[in-house]
Amino acid sequence: MSSPATHSTNAANSSEATAPASVHVPSADDLHGAVSVIDTREEYLEAVESLRQGHGPVAVDAERASGYRYSQRAYLIQVFRRGSGVFLFDPPAIGSMSELNEAIRDEEWIFHAASQDLACLREVGLDPTRIFDTELGARLVGMPRVGLGAVVEELLGIHLAKEHSAADWSTRPLPQSWLVYAALDVELLPDLRDAMLAVMEEQEKVEIASEEFDAVLHREAKPPKAEPWRRTSGLSTLRGPRALGLVRELWQTRDAFAQEVDTAAGRLLPDSSIIAAVKNNPETKRDLGAMKEFVGRASRTELARWWDALERGRASSDLPSLRGPSTGELPPARSWADRAPEADARYKAARPRLQHMSEAMSIPLENLLTPDHLRRVAWDAPPAFDEEHVGAALRDAGAREWQIRATAGVIAQAFVEAHQSLAADASGQS
Repeated sequence: MSSPATHSTNAANSSEATAPASVHVPSADDLHGAVSVIDTREEYLEAVESLRQGHGPVAVDAERASGYRYSQRAYLIQVFRRGSGVFLFDPPAIGSMSELNEAIRDEEWIFHAASQDLACLREVGLDPTRIFDTELGARLVGMPRVGLGAVVEELLGIHLAKEHSAADWSTRPLPQSWLVYAALDVELLPDLRDAMLAVMEEQEKVEIASEEFDAVLHREAKPPKAEPWRRTSGLSTLRGPRALGLVRELWQTRDAFAQEVDTAAGRLLPDSSIIAAVKNNPETKRDLGAMKEFVGRASRTELARWWDALERGRASSDLPSLRGPSTGELPPARSWADRAPEADARYKAARPRLQHMSEAMSIPLENLLTPDHLRRVAWDAPPAFDEEHVGAALRDAGAREWQIRATAGVIAQAFVEAHQSLAADASGQS
């Protein structure tokens, strides 16, 4: 079982935590002791009891192997609680972690960018009821940089190295330097949460943050794309339904194989190789293998697989449309001037006002109001341009109550002025 790593958290509470910028910033990883991974049920259950006996909120993080594995499962889960210490769990070895969930479920869980971890945590039975997100909190209080290292250094005065953030966490055994990195990601979160809460209180943004955290926790997962192969990089350089059909067949073949071997699809065969194969239109399997642009870990070892996909694509009579399926998405705002001039006028009147409000409140525009919410309300205008009707339209689009209180009146006034301007222009032309 991993032992509590107290050195880094003590550093966060020391006078060094508030050192001025001109003073050398200590590196937390230099102060850390050895860390081990819990990979047996016996050790896991002991850790659960220790965490149950701890006090205060629980810091949680997860490490995946994005870019290396097909799945988005967690390969390491880190948990820290004051009075208990830090524990690094190996979820593939442990399996369900429902006992840990039962022990800490009703406590506040602290994350940095919770939206990135909630799905993989839920896969192993970890599902919080309350969260505090220090990455989202950093945005709401107007911090210029919101990465964990930058926020820790700004608020705690500790340098947190981030050199292993893109590592292959499915590696076994995990190097000790990686484990220290992983432990520090959670050990500093309670101190960071307390420091950030103080800033929120000073800026009177605690209620705003609470609504945003709750929205992240209860946000529904996006449904899968109807035709995900259309996201292939370079697809726009191809012409004609037959070329699209070849890309679709290669993409689907690659995706099925990537899932089978649990390897990131792009490592097996990059998008650029798919596009090159379609553009070059090789006449034989040997010609395909001879293409210098056809690269990737499995480009040659699975050559027969890719050639068969091309052959199926050439023989298929079920070709995809050039436009793709209807998604319900609005047309790009840049095209509104010709397609929907009234909606364009409303959008262009409201957006700079929200930008000004964003700057005044020190909240990024995309956090003040999700851009799609403004576009939808501008495109499909409410029956009346007043705060009540605009607020109802924003609510229907998915805006939070604090966002509606802050922006509905401003948007309504902008819509009124846009309507008046259009009417004046029409009257002048007549």
